[in-house]
Amino acid sequence: MQVYAGAQIALLTRHGKQHVIAPVLEDALGCRVRHVDGYDTDRLGTFARDVPRFGTQVEAARNKARIAMELAGLPFGLGSEGAFVPDPFIGMAPWNVEVIVFLDALRSLEVVGIAQDRGNFRHLLTHEWPALEAFAREAGFPGQQLVVRPRDEHDRRIRKGIHTWPELEATLVWATAEAENGLAFVETDSRAHANPTRMANIGLAAADLAARLASLCPACGIPGYWQVDRVAGLPCAGCGAPTRETRAWVHGCLKCAHRETHPLSRTRHADPGRCDICNP
Repeated sequence: MQVYAGAQIALLTRHGKQHVIAPVLEDALGCRVRHVDGYDTDRLGTFARDVPRFGTQVEAARNKARIAMELAGLPFGLGSEGAFVPDPFIGMAPWNVEVIVFLDALRSLEVVGIAQDRGNFRHLLTHEWPALEAFAREAGFPGQQLVVRPRDEHDRRIRKGIHTWPELEATLVWATAEAENGLAFVETDSRAHANPTRMANIGLAAADLAARLASLCPACGIPGYWQVDRVAGLPCAGCGAPTRETRAWVHGCLKCAHRETHPLSRTRHADPGRCDICNP
């Protein structure tokens, strides 16, 4: 059963996110995503830091979903928000986290889809065209658009959405002439329509959200029945002792108290390198 089959769901975006979110949700849920653009989402915060974002990433996405519902007059809304953080492995590479918040006013329900992967987020301080040209090519320009400021990353003078080589060269001339130190600060444009890597991750977050919304609680039928916890204790392949590795996943409902524990395969064991006895 598809709970949202035939339902209209409002999505607020000014940066083209509907192109990757709507097809995924409509195909998976049988709903119709209505694009809402009657509100400038840059007022809620920008990647270029000219407008600060208040609250957490999820709070920002939730706010967009609420505004979408109000503007469209619908009980269902979607809001998307991205962030760039250090990668979780060595903390040296840019890492893109995308969340999509779905609000259901009829059921007082919130479901969050998430995706994360390596992101395209880099910058350069220069006054030389050869250095900027090399940086732009490495960043994936012109498919990946750029942002340029005079002087440094904090300057309020800013040009976004640069997507042609002549425009980039002219903007370098402008920025270095304006800057007191003769330098231009250049960075990747992180808005969704200007950043292909982000847009791909938003599509993955939409797929995650669709899977969660299609998963219904076996007790009450509410969407969003998903993994809520893990149980450690996977036995070591060497000595058989319990390890800190996951032995089972716990699925739970967002509304009622129903929980189910799903053990991993009995034939699965942890690497001895993860065992506190074999590898203290």
